[in-house]
Amino acid sequence: MNPGSPSPRAASAVGHAATLQDVAREAGVSLATASRVLNGSERKVAGPFRERVERAAEALGYTPNVSAQATARGHSPVIALLVADIADPYFGQIAAGVARGADEQGLVVTISITERDPERENRILRALRGQRPQGLILAASRADDAEGGSASAELEAFERYGGRVVAFGDLPGDGDAGGRTILIDNAGGAEELGRRMAALGYRAAIGIGAAEGVRTSDDRLNGFARGFASGGGAMDRIHRGDFRRESGAEAMAAALDEGVEPGTLVFGMSDVVALGAMSAIRAAGRAVGTDIAVCGFDDVSASGDVTPALTTVRVPLNEAGYQAFRAVVDDDWTQAPLPVEVVVRGSTPGLA
Repeated sequence: MNPGSPSPRAASAVGHAATLQDVAREAGVSLATASRVLNGSERKVAGPFRERVERAAEALGYTPNVSAQATARGHSPVIALLVADIADPYFGQIAAGVARGADEQGLVVTISITERDPERENRILRALRGQRPQGLILAASRADDAEGGSASAELEAFERYGGRVVAFGDLPGDGDAGGRTILIDNAGGAEELGRRMAALGYRAAIGIGAAEGVRTSDDRLNGFARGFASGGGAMDRIHRGDFRRESGAEAMAAALDEGVEPGTLVFGMSDVVALGAMSAIRAAGRAVGTDIAVCGFDDVSASGDVTPALTTVRVPLNEAGYQAFRAVVDDDWTQAPLPVEVVVRGSTPGLA
């Protein structure tokens, strides 16, 4: 028999999940050689031996041990993505961009959900550090007053073991953890939205945001207020909750209980929140657009599907996720522009 070909017993005689020892025996090479081929060692293996090992592994149905690969390479072929809520289309579009990059490089993306809970996030970080992913992407918005010391220490340890950290916005702690950041112009986009809404004739606005201190929400609310004021408008009150659609509906219901005059504009700090506000307006027997105008931020896919379609700020979230992936794998990475764009739709008809 050709020594480079798997034996006829290869696919059946093992009788258990194939191990690296099985592959080495089948290929007629040392265990160390088989490990270098299949577990990602940087030490080169001559072509004929590599081919024999790969053929034997395929014939036996061998699956490489990720932990062994991590030991050989210093990290595993995995990108870890932390999001606040996988049901939120904002994070779904970011995850799609990360996955696109990982597919190009033959890497795997794992997703963990933090629920914006610092303690939960720290537990996830500790668990991930032991698995040695190649990179860690933090996509969830953080509160300015969140306790970041523990997370910062975890991230520093992660980078000491050869991983790379990328965050949307600021990293936790005082910034000593290193890492790279993906910046989206939340304040600038919201400011331009405020100016455009004032130019359409709106003068009174209600804001719906997350808890005070959550950076993405604060940047968007403050930016909108500046732009709206520059055109003669005023955001008289802000109702706060979280990033869920249900929270937007609850905040809008509370505002309606206080009283909302026709011609008032509602700014939801995200499209998901704004869509929740629209449902509460309809539930109260009011009309979206012609009675109470609504605008949001992000331009998730559902924003163009509702009636009337939602005015928003378009953010290239898929591209942002892709850039986050490139920030992990490219040593000389620099962020490319992520332009934001105001999109005016039927939810904010101009006032006479």
